[in-house]
Amino acid sequence: MCGDIMGFIESDWKLFRSKIAIWQKNHIDKLNKIYIEILNSDSNPPEKFWELEKRINNDKKHPGVVIQVKRSTMIYNMAILLRDGVITKDDLEEFSDELKESIDVILK
Repeated sequence: MCGDIMGFIESDWKLFRSKIAIWQKNHIDKLNKIYIEILNSDSNPPEKFWELEKRINNDKKHPGVVIQVKRSTMIYNMAILLRDGVITKDDLEEFSDELKESIDVILK
């Protein structure tokens, strides 16, 4: 397999499609724990409600929650997920060196 002009190979695309749902599930699980902390806080009920509503509205737009799975944006989405802590460098271990290099360039 030869490298694609976008800095990844076909196996990267297939691997990304298999992993994105897992990454999002794990991220949403972390968010749910944060929401529980908000609800269990000592704040009064209206403050908890509005803080939670604000947080959910912001979080639901995040690529860790919702993402368009497109080949043309895969590297950029992975860079955002990495930058925002949804995934780590360890999560990229199985991907090609070309893809990892492309992500490093984007993040610099």
